[in-house]
Amino acid sequence: MNENVVDILIYLYENYMDNDQDPISDQSQIHDELIQAGFPEQEVNKAFQWMDELTLRQMPDSFPQSPQGSTRIYTEEEKRRIDTDSRGLLMFLEQNSILNPAGRELVIDRAIALGAQTIGVEELKWVVLMVLINQPGQETAFAQMEELVYNDIPAYLH
Repeated sequence: MNENVVDILIYLYENYMDNDQDPISDQSQIHDELIQAGFPEQEVNKAFQWMDELTLRQMPDSFPQSPQGSTRIYTEEEKRRIDTDSRGLLMFLEQNSILNPAGRELVIDRAIALGAQTIGVEELKWVVLMVLINQPGQETAFAQMEELVYNDIPAYLH
């Protein structure tokens, strides 16, 4: 499921969200286009549900504010599903003000919601991009993340 949902999210981003033209606002029309592009209907439905849940979770009070200087401790499930490199990427993004603590929590939530056994760095980059695209005041962070995604720049040094 993970690769297909991520592939659909990438397709949606590249064809509808990262586009200066008027996007097609009819979800059923986009759904039909995705089916015609060869994506399985079940995965298309999961991708739309994923995006709907992202919209709901982007409300200001969805995630409590973390105290300044606090450290994020991952649950056992999060550690099992989000690999070490991906957790390192999250730390790098937060330390470089690309993600704030609430954004980090939203990314973790949406990464786990992909349903994959393991979320790697490439999938996580796209999740971060999808989270940042509609967050007001995050235009600079979004541009930095887009640079990381499209130019395949190593995000951090070990």
